[in-house]
Amino acid sequence: MNTFDCVIIGAGPAGLSASLTLGRARRNIALFDDGTNRNRVTQESHGYLTRDGIKPQQFKEIGLNEVKKYPSVSYFSTTVTKINHDQKTALFIIKTKGNQLFTAEKIILATGIQETFPIPSIREYYGKSLFNCPYCDGWEMRDKPLIIIAEKEAFAMHMVKLLYGWSRDLVVATNGTKLSDEALEQLNKRKISIKTEPIKNLIGDNGYLEQVEFESGEIIQRSGGFVVPTFHRPNQFAEQLGCKVLEDGVVVTDSAGRTTIKNIYIVGETEKASSSSLIVAAADGQKVATSVNMDLAIERF
Repeated sequence: MNTFDCVIIGAGPAGLSASLTLGRARRNIALFDDGTNRNRVTQESHGYLTRDGIKPQQFKEIGLNEVKKYPSVSYFSTTVTKINHDQKTALFIIKTKGNQLFTAEKIILATGIQETFPIPSIREYYGKSLFNCPYCDGWEMRDKPLIIIAEKEAFAMHMVKLLYGWSRDLVVATNGTKLSDEALEQLNKRKISIKTEPIKNLIGDNGYLEQVEFESGEIIQRSGGFVVPTFHRPNQFAEQLGCKVLEDGVVVTDSAGRTTIKNIYIVGETEKASSSSLIVAAADGQKVATSVNMDLAIERF
């Protein structure tokens, strides 16, 4: 088997950026991706200078084409199913869905995160009229009648304060959670409606929200909104490889992507188990790639 200097798992903005930097550093790289990036349902991506409004798939294709120009970078469109660490050789053995095996000196985990929603039907509207990031989609939803779906008070208040700059026509829906008197006072002062009863149904057409129905039978008109999901990594690679992970899901690093296990690096949303913008993830990928390259340079000098 050909041994790569580094295997990068995940071709989102973080993984692509890391691949580009390492490819330009003439490192022998393998990049794996299975197309499950969470922004694939988004119509447009925003906030990335020179690429504002680009479709996520187009962004990815541009990145892949740039990375593939470098002959030392190999791209594999497949799922990595298992990573083992060979203690004798100190190499990592990467197994894919097709039972192919690859070996590498170093690993960058860039598999991102996935959402879990408080109401399953949110998935039907997510990326078209329901979103989780005001910086990404707040402008498009400006001045519209919006709903904020958040089951924890802290998250609900954080989101409503953010969105108040984009739209004043807001309804906060906690899906059964009661709010504190302090929170109620703040919201009532600004004439923001509060619905604490569970949501029964979301009503709309082709991914575009029109109404929200509550358990009481009450139906309100909304043109879209924002939801606070919980996030999780789609795999347990970090845990299985022995990396230290905090209770909140954050993988411990030295701030330059090096985990507590030598030669394993982590980047972007995968590290923090929380959402990030394209531009921040790409910058993080470049930073971690320089750590990998510097470590290789020192070890081989």
